[in-house]
Amino acid sequence: MTKEQQVLALDFSKTLIEEMFQVKKGETVAITVDLGSKRYIVEALAKATQDIGGLPLLMWIPKAKKDSQAGMKDWPSEALTAALCKADVWIEANSVVLLYSDIWETAMRDNKNLRYLIIADSSIGSLHRVFTGFDVQSLKLLLSKVIEMVKVSKTVRITSENGTDVSYDIDLNYAFDFDDGDFSIPKFGTAPGFVNIVPKLNSMNGIIVFDHLQHTNNTSKVKFVVKNSNIVDISGGEDANKFKTYISSFEDENMYKISHNMLGFNPKVRELTHELVEDERIWGGVDFGFGYTSPMDMPPLGQIAKSHFDGIVSNTSIYFDAIKITDNGHVCHKDLRPLADKLLNN
Repeated sequence: MTKEQQVLALDFSKTLIEEMFQVKKGETVAITVDLGSKRYIVEALAKATQDIGGLPLLMWIPKAKKDSQAGMKDWPSEALTAALCKADVWIEANSVVLLYSDIWETAMRDNKNLRYLIIADSSIGSLHRVFTGFDVQSLKLLLSKVIEMVKVSKTVRITSENGTDVSYDIDLNYAFDFDDGDFSIPKFGTAPGFVNIVPKLNSMNGIIVFDHLQHTNNTSKVKFVVKNSNIVDISGGEDANKFKTYISSFEDENMYKISHNMLGFNPKVRELTHELVEDERIWGGVDFGFGYTSPMDMPPLGQIAKSHFDGIVSNTSIYFDAIKITDNGHVCHKDLRPLADKLLNN
């Protein structure tokens, strides 16, 4: 850890705990950690919690071989679940994530007061860019307007000069949510700066060419052909072959199904860094998630799968029906542009 990293960690942690979570005296802040976590970030979070009168609870767990439900056999699930069901705040800082596992689902379902956030194994530089240096209320206004617009649309289409051209239908029964950095109320929180949409079942069709795809080396552009919301072809050289091996290892057809689509609007994220949490929120880009989908997002049953993965396309043009809201990564809609300008210039 360098002096600069320590300074960034303390500033990030203070912003997160005091301003975003607004932790109160006596509240329990659970922080889950594994052997892949960055200890100095975890210790900074604990210090910020204690400084404001909160009670940090650090839980070191084994580093699982796989994320989500596929990692259940590696974790002390009964004890961990019991503790998380009593916490006020849960920050998931482990490098192999519990997100979407039975542990996570139980804690989110049974602990009605839980404020949850996943930061995973992000670097401190990435966390500082994503969580600090912008006005939360200005971001809230922009994201709320995007949500308002998409809810009165029937279809979403996303294109990019990299060859992406994919569309899907809207289902108002599914989740529409965003994160703006306000984690002061019970919620499933992730890093701020996005709008999340769960596409209508069997409605996504087209081509996705990724600029960043999980579980690859990102040395070549991997292309998915999607038909009726299922990946039917994967191509793109060595990375595509590596990814085919990864996804086929689950022996689960639901790993090939679309889960969600995130539209990125974090004003501090302007170029790809190949850190997933940051890249998912790149301004004017999008994220596509596949595999497991929680019943909270896709009621009533969700989409059961052994795991979940994500990929990012940057510099996109996004259409709600025939109305363009972004053009090659720039907000262009007349109702959104003033909100975007205020956020970027704040």
